[in-house]
Amino acid sequence: MAGGRPHLFILNERDLANPRAGGVEVHLFEIFSRLAARGFPVTLICAGYAGAVARETVRGLDVRHVGNRYTFYVRGPALYRRLARAHVGAGVLIEDLSKLPFFAALYSPLPILAIVHHLFGTTAFQQVSVPVAAVTYLSELAIPRVYRSVPMIAVSPSTRDDLIVRGVRASNISVITNGLDHTRYRPAPTRPGPGPVILSLGRVERYKRIDVVIDAMPRILAAVPAARFVVVGRGDALPDLQRRARALGVADAVEFRGFVDEDEKVALYQSARVFVNPSEKEGWGLTVMEANACGVPVVASDAPGLRDSVHHESTGLLVPYGDVAAWTDAILRVLQDDAAWSRWRSGALAWAAEFSWDAIADQTEAMIARVLESRRA
Repeated sequence: MAGGRPHLFILNERDLANPRAGGVEVHLFEIFSRLAARGFPVTLICAGYAGAVARETVRGLDVRHVGNRYTFYVRGPALYRRLARAHVGAGVLIEDLSKLPFFAALYSPLPILAIVHHLFGTTAFQQVSVPVAAVTYLSELAIPRVYRSVPMIAVSPSTRDDLIVRGVRASNISVITNGLDHTRYRPAPTRPGPGPVILSLGRVERYKRIDVVIDAMPRILAAVPAARFVVVGRGDALPDLQRRARALGVADAVEFRGFVDEDEKVALYQSARVFVNPSEKEGWGLTVMEANACGVPVVASDAPGLRDSVHHESTGLLVPYGDVAAWTDAILRVLQDDAAWSRWRSGALAWAAEFSWDAIADQTEAMIARVLESRRA
């Protein structure tokens, strides 16, 4: 162990620079860059992509790219096993179960700590091709048996409950939520008050159900003609959403911004009247908390993960999943009711203030210590 610290290996399909990166990768780097700064050697093994180098150091992590998004699930574990042999008794594998499980419990020479954001279940069929979705769905069915002795971090009570329903022992699961960077995500120093901007930010995938808000726009515009829906992010659902906006005659009021850098991201949060997340399922909803930290109320689906990060009538509103009429009414309420908006803004800021990445890193470090102690016992 380097300086008494165990070597941490991480298996995750993507790194932060991957074009398909999302909240999972933000979570990973926020925590493990802090642990690297505390003296932990950290090696992230992830898939390659166009422009990726074989090895680089990113925020203190030794990042190894191998294979592509498909071959990585064979080549990544093979590289891990080769590297881990030198650290038996002095290392831990962090397996991020955010895409396909690696089933490392069957072959890892090191003790394992699994991190679970959410399991896809049938939502996989909305996001990827049927063969890949079927593999994902069937792989998740094996998690309770293969990982029966593996400690797990669930990022929300909803994820914990889903794991328990699937057969994972409750005693194996600890809930450690996401954190926030309050030096970056905060209200604008001065602002006259946001215009009627509705903001969505994140991966633009089908299960995120951004189409629900686009379908709500005709009624929203009839009541608030200046309203604009700004969609930030990349993903496979983008062409369909653009066609939908044109077909509904709302294309001029729906702006697709694509990828934006961190500074522009914060500026967009700060300019929004309301942040929306109509997703069918989330692990926690990191963007929800980022919006709250910028003083923006949230309208979200009353769905797993989101019902943990959004407090109904305190930090925003929870709305029945997929109910366009209910979504229209909720968004209009946030746009038109200034007194309620001010109340939700205050609640959002107070709720967001409870979270920090430093505290989440502390809790994760404590879990790693328990994993090592359990193996030695």
